[in-house]
Amino acid sequence: MDAVATEGRFRAAHGVGETWSAAVDACLAGLGDTAGANLGLLYVTAPLEDAAADILARLRDATGIADWAGTVGLGVCAGEHELFDRPAVAVLTARLPDGAFHLVPTLAGEAANRRLPRAFDAWAAQARPVLGLVHGDPRNPDIPDAVAGLAAETGAFLVGGLSSGHAAFPQVCGGVTDGGVSGVLFGAEVPVLTGLSQGCSPIGPVRTVTAARRNIIAEIDGRPALEVFKEDIGELLARDLRRVAGYIFTALPVTGSDTGDYLVRNIVAIDPASGLMAIGEEIDPGRPILFTRRDRAAAVQDLDRMLTGLTRRLNGRRPQGAVYVSCLARGPNLFGSDSEELRQVQAALGDIPLVGFFANGEISHDRLYGYTGVLTVFL
Repeated sequence: MDAVATEGRFRAAHGVGETWSAAVDACLAGLGDTAGANLGLLYVTAPLEDAAADILARLRDATGIADWAGTVGLGVCAGEHELFDRPAVAVLTARLPDGAFHLVPTLAGEAANRRLPRAFDAWAAQARPVLGLVHGDPRNPDIPDAVAGLAAETGAFLVGGLSSGHAAFPQVCGGVTDGGVSGVLFGAEVPVLTGLSQGCSPIGPVRTVTAARRNIIAEIDGRPALEVFKEDIGELLARDLRRVAGYIFTALPVTGSDTGDYLVRNIVAIDPASGLMAIGEEIDPGRPILFTRRDRAAAVQDLDRMLTGLTRRLNGRRPQGAVYVSCLARGPNLFGSDSEELRQVQAALGDIPLVGFFANGEISHDRLYGYTGVLTVFL
């Protein structure tokens, strides 16, 4: 089984098979002639995570493309198809000007050891990187700092996400690697646009945490945290707090954002006796906070908002290729089982070459998000 979309400098295809070789062969049949392509993006589903090195070698040999980046996902994006729970390969090839991109080797460990090689400086000075497509290892707790550090060091706007697999979390960057952040940086002569869609919508005003320790919130706006929470979520949910699990979340507004952006974090515990709440991130007094709901209607509406804005920014231009990184909690778990999320994306952009994956966390600019969809289009 394979599908393909081709347009100008970008070609995309995917393959599904009982074995990794069958999936790759189907994908290659869809790709066709890749003469002149010099960069490949590769996403494989979790059943193929242990075959990443074999898949990469086969693609290199068949296409002649030396430079590859990508990772594993419990699901992969291929055109308007969301592929889960079966051996699948999705590939995007690009024909870019010489020197227009640079692979980012695995950056891991202490901050002092996460700097790019010195040889990178000469390329960056000439290419002026504007965008980085990066993948991170979800087992490494320092990934948020590594992402922020890479963005600061390069000046590039980062997109991407954390690998999601069953037991292994391979990344592709030249070879197969893991443990840190890796990917590819694009210079200024590669025109791109990006958009971020939240999977939640606010249900109350922006408030201020006034008493907290680590990830436990005691007071919001000078009142018991749980009292404020119940007020914002409404009487019906407040009667039975068990109903908020997986539906209501906290959101931390991004300082300085002119788009109302926020980071969604889980509510991990509620103590009715003490009025305390625990969330999935450490938080200091003075931090703004609000509560959000997550459901299909909110996600569809916000994805439409993002796509409408991006289409307006295209100003009549047709994208040549795209990469979409979506949260594992989205896709069939939120939009529906018939690839509705990707169908909505392709309906807005047209049938363009598109690949991506469903991530353990999404990267946009210099931060790690959750429950979001991050779309990047190449012009």
